[in-house]
Amino acid sequence: MHTLYNIAIHIATFCLWVSQIFSKKMRTFVKGRKTTFSTLTEQISATDQTFWFHCASLGEFEQGLPIMEAMRRSFPSYKIVISFFSPSGYEIKKNTPIADCVVYLPMDTPANAHKFIKLAHPTLALFVKYEFWPNYLFQLKKQKIPSVLIAGLFRNEQVFFKSYGNFMRKALASFNHIFVQNARSQELLESIHIQQVSLSGDTRFDRVSQQIEQNNKLEFMESFLGNALCVVCGSTWVEDENVLLSFINEAPQHVKFVIAPHKIDPAKIDALRKKLKQPSHLYSGGVEDQSALENTKILIIDTIGLLTKIYSYADVAYVGGAMGSTGLHNILEAATFGVPVLIGQHYKEFPEAIRLQSLAGLFSVKNAEECSAILTKLTTNTAFRNKTGMIAGHFVNSNTGATAITLVYIEKLMAEFSKR
Repeated sequence: MHTLYNIAIHIATFCLWVSQIFSKKMRTFVKGRKTTFSTLTEQISATDQTFWFHCASLGEFEQGLPIMEAMRRSFPSYKIVISFFSPSGYEIKKNTPIADCVVYLPMDTPANAHKFIKLAHPTLALFVKYEFWPNYLFQLKKQKIPSVLIAGLFRNEQVFFKSYGNFMRKALASFNHIFVQNARSQELLESIHIQQVSLSGDTRFDRVSQQIEQNNKLEFMESFLGNALCVVCGSTWVEDENVLLSFINEAPQHVKFVIAPHKIDPAKIDALRKKLKQPSHLYSGGVEDQSALENTKILIIDTIGLLTKIYSYADVAYVGGAMGSTGLHNILEAATFGVPVLIGQHYKEFPEAIRLQSLAGLFSVKNAEECSAILTKLTTNTAFRNKTGMIAGHFVNSNTGATAITLVYIEKLMAEFSKR
């Protein structure tokens, strides 16, 4: 099976190389990996002590960040190497100050795994949530480098729990320890005789709870809103915007909107603005003109890095991704500010959304009619809005602590390492 897996990886590598001819994203994917080994050679010396974090994409980076920050404080002499599989993670976080070296992860061949680990030579490897690459895991185990999975999340339909999943179960068993987000994940792992498992929770709760303590003031938001209610539509896709348009176009005067598309695509933003019947203003068009902001109904954020702070101004938040098939974005960034959350209908793979909905702090909508109905209620019924927001904020506050649980194990592991 290992041989068949390696053949499949080589075939996939060839297909990805061919696909770059037709896709800009794939060109970035392929081109970025060409410099991984040279970057490691330049930035990590043979005498450096390192931790290696692997994140599939941006969401996993955000989950791993609280652990990275905690380890930076506990082990200041260690360098942090971060690898990404996806361009959407690497391109946004390639200059993150938390890391000493950020690279793409080469494809999972035995030769790549051996060379990568030799150059990075981590004392400890930490994988975040997903991404189980057998050759990397086997190579870590062969070299007696401990590996830990952070904020793991497992479902019945994954290959580990199928009759034909023995090879991947062996890869999973290579982890020294696995921290999972929920009890169901722990039960699934124990059902396939993986016992080195702890229930820690989701580190994203720690991450977003810290945001309240930050300076979230944005002067342009205060000029824009005045005394109006604020509906923030964050990380939206076209499918999300289509169900929101009816309410936005018919909303009462006391309600204003911030729309922050997930992808900054000028053509799609222009198409959205043509569908709006209310005055709109682009962030890139300038936010210094207070009069222009006061007189617009809709502010479109066509840049990255502001959404988390903007959520602090929200009275209601719509979080995108679940109306289509792209995957729900982070609802906790809004919920931490005590804001009622709306999402689309495809969220069954996101346990935090399921739990918050069960507590009545989140609402899922299937179409424009349902979206308009719940937004109308939330923007007109102050008591209902406040109660729902309180539930969302309490949900975040009561689920923090995953970072501390994980760090206790890591510090114990490092203490044992120092005795060798």
